[in-house]
Amino acid sequence: MTEGASDGYRTIRDLAGDERPREKLLRHGPAVLSDAELIAIIAGSGTRGENVIDLARSLLDAHGGLGGLLRTDAKALQRTRGLGPAKAAQLAAAIELGRRMPRVDGDARPLLTSPETVFEYLRGQLQGRSREELHILCADSGGRLLGTPTTLPGSIHSIAFRMGDIFREAIVVDATSVVLAHNHPSGRATPSVRDVELTRDAAAAGKALGIALHDHLVIAGERYVSMKREGLLGA
Repeated sequence: MTEGASDGYRTIRDLAGDERPREKLLRHGPAVLSDAELIAIIAGSGTRGENVIDLARSLLDAHGGLGGLLRTDAKALQRTRGLGPAKAAQLAAAIELGRRMPRVDGDARPLLTSPETVFEYLRGQLQGRSREELHILCADSGGRLLGTPTTLPGSIHSIAFRMGDIFREAIVVDATSVVLAHNHPSGRATPSVRDVELTRDAAAAGKALGIALHDHLVIAGERYVSMKREGLLGA
């Protein structure tokens, strides 16, 4: 037994084979691993006196679980004890890949004809964001995604943009309609007066260009409001 083990500290090498996260994943698959074990694999190593699993648990505790990690950027991660620039970058990259996964569709381009399908497509990308983002999705005549969605970043409470920002990509890809979606970090999905005004302005601008505004979703966590369904798109 090592000196560290006598103090209650065990390195990853001290663990039985089936307790080690990497071996456990390879033998049983990633679904059986805890959040801490998955993070431990990404981090790779712990610090002096703290193995990588304990480091991962401390990280989760410090940020309030996975939800908190989703709201934490790479700079903030670096301030966590035991995470230097390399580990913080690895973890931030893994979180971002998770957000982008809903964009992957090997069989067909996503269908954007209903609020439900738009929400399912975007939920992972907007989950845990601490600032507002406006996502602009262009669609063909069949309602399927065209090109790459445009994302306009904002502040905690608002997004500054011009109408040209909304329709620039739509014109390039010859879209017949666009769908807008933005998040409310506050957790309240109710559209603000400004949200409604901007939606109606966008609908009018699109009409002049021959590009319909199909819908505008306000997303807050697992809740969303469809402007179209609420009759807020304007004439």
